[in-house]
Amino acid sequence: MIKAEDSSSPPPPPMASIDRSLHALGFQYTLISPGKLTGRLKVTETCCQPFDVLNGGVSALVAESVASLGAYVASGFRRVAGVQLCTNHVKAALLGEEVEAEAKPIQVGGAIQIRKIDPSPSGSKALLSTSKVTLFCYRQAPHATKDKDYAETIKKYARL
Repeated sequence: MIKAEDSSSPPPPPMASIDRSLHALGFQYTLISPGKLTGRLKVTETCCQPFDVLNGGVSALVAESVASLGAYVASGFRRVAGVQLCTNHVKAALLGEEVEAEAKPIQVGGAIQIRKIDPSPSGSKALLSTSKVTLFCYRQAPHATKDKDYAETIKKYARL
């Protein structure tokens, strides 16, 4: 496990090398482990609907991305692909607020991993939305240099 605020742990991972989409939104992982992932996002104009609330599509993007990284780590660094995503929005997050995403496995199978994501404001921890993500884990590509480089980047920031 890695916690960004723990001085004995490595610094938070450079987001651009882990997830370009989340990096563009300002998301930052705070914990990466096979059993749990967490991260934070400040709600900016880039993430909002025209009414200054977090766009539900951003919540879905965070959910699938965080679940996919969790499945990637938990599966021993095998490629994963989302095959189903279901998100329910409960409350709104407003422009300027910070939200936290947490992913934990509900069920881990041989090929499919399902993770639940609960983004919530970091202060009160009020539930904003829940997502169920179904992922398919592929076999590792035999000579994929890019896969190996990505795995090594993740391993630097996760204690396994």
